[in-house]
Amino acid sequence: MTQSISARCILSGSADGPIIATEEALSFWGGVDPATGVVIDVHHPLHGICLTGGILMMPSSRGSCTGSGVLLDMALTGRAPAALVFCEAEDVLTLGALIAAEMFGKSLPVLRLSRDAFKMLSQAKSARIGAGTIEADGLIIPVEPPATAALDLTEADRAMLDGRDGVAVQQAMRIISAMAAQQGAEKLIDVVQGHIDGCIYASPANLTFAEKMANMGAKVRVPTTMNAISVDRANWRAQGVPESFGDPAAKLADAYVRMGCRPTFTCSPYLLDSAPKSGESIAWAESNAVIFANTVLGARTAKHPDFLDLCIALTGRAPLSGVYLDEPRRAKRVIDVDLPENIDDAFWPLIGYLAGRAAPDRIPLLRGLASARPSRDDLKALCAAFGTTSAAPMLHVEGVTPEAEGAAAEDADHTATTRADMAEAWAHFNEGPAEVELVAIGSPHASLEECRALADAFDGRKRHGDVAVIVTAGRDAIAAAREEGLLARLEASGIQVLPDLCWCSISEPVFPTKTRALMTNSGKYAHYGPGLSGRAVRFGSLADCVEAALTGRVPARLPAWLS
Repeated sequence: MTQSISARCILSGSADGPIIATEEALSFWGGVDPATGVVIDVHHPLHGICLTGGILMMPSSRGSCTGSGVLLDMALTGRAPAALVFCEAEDVLTLGALIAAEMFGKSLPVLRLSRDAFKMLSQAKSARIGAGTIEADGLIIPVEPPATAALDLTEADRAMLDGRDGVAVQQAMRIISAMAAQQGAEKLIDVVQGHIDGCIYASPANLTFAEKMANMGAKVRVPTTMNAISVDRANWRAQGVPESFGDPAAKLADAYVRMGCRPTFTCSPYLLDSAPKSGESIAWAESNAVIFANTVLGARTAKHPDFLDLCIALTGRAPLSGVYLDEPRRAKRVIDVDLPENIDDAFWPLIGYLAGRAAPDRIPLLRGLASARPSRDDLKALCAAFGTTSAAPMLHVEGVTPEAEGAAAEDADHTATTRADMAEAWAHFNEGPAEVELVAIGSPHASLEECRALADAFDGRKRHGDVAVIVTAGRDAIAAAREEGLLARLEASGIQVLPDLCWCSISEPVFPTKTRALMTNSGKYAHYGPGLSGRAVRFGSLADCVEAALTGRVPARLPAWLS
């Protein structure tokens, strides 16, 4: 069979170093420690490997949009890989590398190889990337220059690009245009709203970027909500958060508010009254929010990386590519799910995680779930967990989600998710000890309905004295819970409800320092938690979480619907 050996430069530059190759995509946020360059995702084959100075090869990235900020910070501190080599489309890390070069003069080459070239290069021990070639252990691969196709810009676009609307807008449009070129977009599209993920203080680079844009006079021109931040904005000092972390985290949030963003501070913007309608083109970042918007609401948004989210909000324009278009929203893989009887709420994050593993690089259609009639919160949990294992910006659920009918492409392949797969994933999420000191609810942010279910499950009982129970939720949900009397009921049971931050951005001492192991009902946090917190994690249903909160123990067993 003839091999197709080709390579294209996405972002130019030279590099040499050892090859670090993997066939599994990696989320830099939650997967790589920017302070060391070491992979901290305990579930990834590269766990424990330092990426600094290496030529990192993987099919694409996955997971959080915040990966662009992590890579930018690593580039600014000298801890980044020497180069990034992909064999599939990739936006998140590419955007981080683009910002490093465009705004800070830090070159980090990005290349996209054909599958055959990728396989050949991944077997080399080291490589040198030059102006027009990759050389590795006697292998020479010619590299085509970056795509140069001109965008069909409107007069308003050209005015922004020429600087007639200010230097911040000009910088934003330069970045959007560069991303549009590497995505193969021919024109830009209007968006009606944005959601900012870059307000999480994942690294000092997030603040450096935001303050630089704010100081240039940046102002958003479409309604723009904000993701969860890294501190409880009003109470972080009283909570004992160190000034060295709390001050820059708060300043980061303030910078986006100064640029006109709405201080919603929630990773579940689809729960707000401003949630988009079916068919609307929006520009959201935050992986779970993007997947929910496309999948459940029928809105249209790419999984925009951190920093590009602000650029689009400043211009109201996004590259017309990917799932903004009809055909890329089709499912390329059909997954038949063996639906057990009498499932509980733990089924949905588990199946989302497995769907992402089964379709890490394409949009899937899940079949066999319609009779279970998932709630909005079930779909929220499914979408969030899917985003931890897949790079796709959406999925379809036959008989449930609005675009599922006829969603399967003619060339879609087929696979199945069995109960044995579910049991294996359950064990994977439950490798921690039976004793837990923390129950973590609200990743993504808990809804009013989830707060109500938790209060009803406790039914006035108090948590175990050695177990902290913390719920993270958006300000709107907390206000509604307070008005309904739910907040008082939860607090009477010893449950702490925190605004503004989320489990994926929480840090000590708000995260209880005595914790050795924690319990969660979130598939997303079950995946990221060990790397982010350094603690063992157990996973289960909301009822399992309540039992753990009352007793301090998590039974080592499969759920009844799997056993």
